Amino acid sequence: MISVKVKPNARISLLTQVEGGGWLAQLRSQPVDGKANEELLALVARHFGCRKSAVSLKSGASARTKLVRIEGQVEPQTSGRGAR
Repeated sequence: MISVKVKPNARISLLTQVEGGGWLAQLRSQPVDGKANEELLALVARHFGCRKSAVSLKSGASARTKLVRIEGQVEPQTSGRGAR
């Protein structure tokens, strides 16, 4: 499980780890009709190299800080730059 702070309406979609072990997700989508949440789940799946169905939102559906559950053992697929 990871804690993610979300910033919608960004120029590019990016997932980066911040100090303290949390994550920051910059999303292109607007926070309307769950579009930003869908983009977040896809971004996390791509970053950790797992199926989109293995990633789910545990809490924070309408909040800026969300808890995201990732099924199974996964490691980030990128080094340093974050997923796009």
